Amino acid sequence: MSRRIDDPGLGTATPTAVPSRVGTPPTVSREDAPPARTGPGRTLREPRTRQARVVLRRVGPWSVFKFSLLFYFCVMLVVLLALGMLYAVMGAVGALDSITDFLGELFSEESFAIHAGWIFARLTLIGLLMVVVWSLINVFIAFLYNLISDVLGGVEITLSERR
Repeated sequence: MSRRIDDPGLGTATPTAVPSRVGTPPTVSREDAPPARTGPGRTLREPRTRQARVVLRRVGPWSVFKFSLLFYFCVMLVVLLALGMLYAVMGAVGALDSITDFLGELFSEESFAIHAGWIFARLTLIGLLMVVVWSLINVFIAFLYNLISDVLGGVEITLSERR
């Protein structure tokens, strides 16, 4: 049975019972037994952490594109939400009226108005366009990484398991 690396039970130091003959109680194997204590807070053998060195040789462009689309879409939503909250606060304190009056006098128009729907519709379109553009840039970077990785051998990563 294979266990995934993100399995929450992986790396826990719980003793497992080793079945023996019928009628005798199960015994705990020596590898899984907790370390013997020699004094207050001291052990005879320290638990070892497993380490594995892996090399990241290739990045899948399709997975990079999917991840980038979702990531940048979430960033766009956060930015639009923050701008919406800023617009609401500015409207509540009267700053929007002052800006509207100032811009109306500056451009010599008496019927100048700020339309939130028009502004946020354009910001949403610009945001969606930027989501696609930056996702395509990330795909280009993934292709570039794959080409460089073929020459240099990739990035070496050391994974370790906490006990």
